[in-house]
Amino acid sequence: MSDEAHARLPRSSVEFAYEWFCRAVAVKCIAFGLFYWIRLIGLYEGDLWRFDLMPLHWQVAGAMLSVLFPIAAIGLWMAVSWGPVLWVIAAAAEIVMHGALPDLFGYRPGLVALHVATLIGLVGFRVMLYLQHLQRVERY
Repeated sequence: MSDEAHARLPRSSVEFAYEWFCRAVAVKCIAFGLFYWIRLIGLYEGDLWRFDLMPLHWQVAGAMLSVLFPIAAIGLWMAVSWGPVLWVIAAAAEIVMHGALPDLFGYRPGLVALHVATLIGLVGFRVMLYLQHLQRVERY
């Protein structure tokens, strides 16, 4: 099927739902990004939650995630291919931080579960979209 013929096909309900799923994840990414920026600039009340007072492992993680989450949010909102990729990198980093290294970053099972559930949803949508693509190819 040519790209021109594919462009004329109406959007399916799965494509529509995937787009809004990505936008919901984008809103979550903006919230996480803002949270990391609040910590980095020192507005967060707590011990060692200003960049110059953080331990090195938190400085690296905080700086990386404060950039990755907002950029992933832009890609997810626009529904471009690099948005989910950046989100997976950021989510994997937080899963490792709070799941595998709780002695350094603290144990946050709710956050890990949220990322895993979102990842399962993302993979589920991608599988449904792929199967739908195969059906369209067979039909045309």
